[in-house]
Amino acid sequence: MLSIASADRWSDPMPTTATTFEEFRQRVDYSLLQALKPDPEATSDGNDHRPRPVFSGHWVPVRPTPIPEPKYVAHSFILFAELGISDDLAHNSDFTRLFSGDASVAAEPMHSWGWATGYALSIYGTEYIQQCPFGTGNGYGDGRAMSIVEGVFEGQRWEMQLKGGGPTPYCRGADGRAVLRSSVREFLAQEFMHALGVPTSRSLTLYRSEAETVRRPWYSDHSRSFDPDVMVDNQAAISTRVAPSFLRVGQIELFARRARDNAHPNAHDELRLIVQHLIDRNYRAEIDATLPFHQQVLELARLFRGRLTALVANWMRVGYCQGNFNSDNCAAGGYTLDYGPFGFCELFDPRFQPWTGGGAHFSFFNQPAAAEANYRMFWRSLRTLLEGDDAAQRELDQLNEGFAVAMQQQLEAMWASKLALPAYDETLVTELLQLLVAAKADYTKAFRLLSTIPDHVAELHPSFYLPSSEDLDQRWQTWLQRWRERITANGDLEETSAAMRRVNPAITWREWLIAPAYQQAEQGDNSLVLELQTLFSSPYSAPSTELAARYDQLRPQQFFSAGGIAHYSCSS
Repeated sequence: MLSIASADRWSDPMPTTATTFEEFRQRVDYSLLQALKPDPEATSDGNDHRPRPVFSGHWVPVRPTPIPEPKYVAHSFILFAELGISDDLAHNSDFTRLFSGDASVAAEPMHSWGWATGYALSIYGTEYIQQCPFGTGNGYGDGRAMSIVEGVFEGQRWEMQLKGGGPTPYCRGADGRAVLRSSVREFLAQEFMHALGVPTSRSLTLYRSEAETVRRPWYSDHSRSFDPDVMVDNQAAISTRVAPSFLRVGQIELFARRARDNAHPNAHDELRLIVQHLIDRNYRAEIDATLPFHQQVLELARLFRGRLTALVANWMRVGYCQGNFNSDNCAAGGYTLDYGPFGFCELFDPRFQPWTGGGAHFSFFNQPAAAEANYRMFWRSLRTLLEGDDAAQRELDQLNEGFAVAMQQQLEAMWASKLALPAYDETLVTELLQLLVAAKADYTKAFRLLSTIPDHVAELHPSFYLPSSEDLDQRWQTWLQRWRERITANGDLEETSAAMRRVNPAITWREWLIAPAYQQAEQGDNSLVLELQTLFSSPYSAPSTELAARYDQLRPQQFFSAGGIAHYSCSS
């Protein structure tokens, strides 16, 4: 499966493994800061933490606010190896200080400040400005996220972004902090999704503070409330996520809005610059730099459509629900960007939505429609850039009009792969999904058991949350017979089974088993975080008997309506 960094190769003269903070620093290279424009009203030193409107420019220098007394929780062994960074650096004093928000350790060529970016907000293709405290849309952006490093590691360009590093001009009055609970979830989810083969931002490090707490609404013990019912003091934490870039559809949209409104004299130029930078950062290996710019833009639109449709099909393949798939949560590079109100479907329900603020429009099976709405905002932004070129706009329009067909093709290929079908069979797939609902089946476990190519429905019973009936079993048996007839024509059933196991994971994210990990981490015990890291690193391999006894289980009844487990707010 495509590595999200594979599109951006660069020369890298540095040693293979950075074992010191000095060697790490020497890999810094700020292409974004060099190619794009700073906010002309920003401070030069990054002391810019109060909410204010940002009218122009692509980035704002911001000095992160360190968490006091940082303590190590986790780092990604896999990503450290990919970046050519020694694992020992995760415990190095200067490295710890930098990635817990203390940029004073920076020295040339590294800056002692990071940068935050603005974006526009649209929900299902509807532009919003009313949540902006200034009523103009100039207050939306990275309120508690700031990039701190961009550089070339092992020949690939990566950007490193603190989440929870304190307020920025986009914080809208909030404290800019993240809590340990949400930070552990994001760290583990990024590790898991990467191992699943789903394009994603990555985890680098996670540190918690032993001296700072932040107050958030959450759920009391054994709560059955839909909304949080208590205020809780949480340990502050900073996680660092890594991606080829953090450019979002919402960012492109912001500069297109300004260009359409002639918001300032440089508005159209700023739109062109950020689109050019997106191509350079995320698509240059696939887009010929010698092409005329309008042709590069059309290729960008085509490639992003392919990546976005493939991404959403991958989400549905593994049971992932983004929960809040607005344009500002949609990476323009075509990978999973943000892990806020996300969840994984256990009991199969096409309407699964873990976030209490999300609504049905962002539910599990509505993700293709949400993706199309985001692509429509991307298309409209690029159309603004191509004003005056009618032929290019018509070609761009055709790409937008073809989104639904492209999305359906990706979904059909995904369902065919999960069932090892030689070609998509709509009747067979639809009947299976209906049976999964009727049986109250566990999505991941049912498909994994199907990967054994069972002869009898009884072999699927361990994936059902309730006892089956004779009538339902007969319906399953009829379906199994028809399905087996289709895949038998493929050839060797053992090879077919192996192919299914490569796309149907053996384990999934189960929120009721994640909660103990962040609860123990609050007490200074990181063992469950590490255990889950290890488990999630090989999701297509059957876990050991010991781990299976804990993690390959159906959700117990008491967790089906538990606040903070079955559903949760975005109080992070």
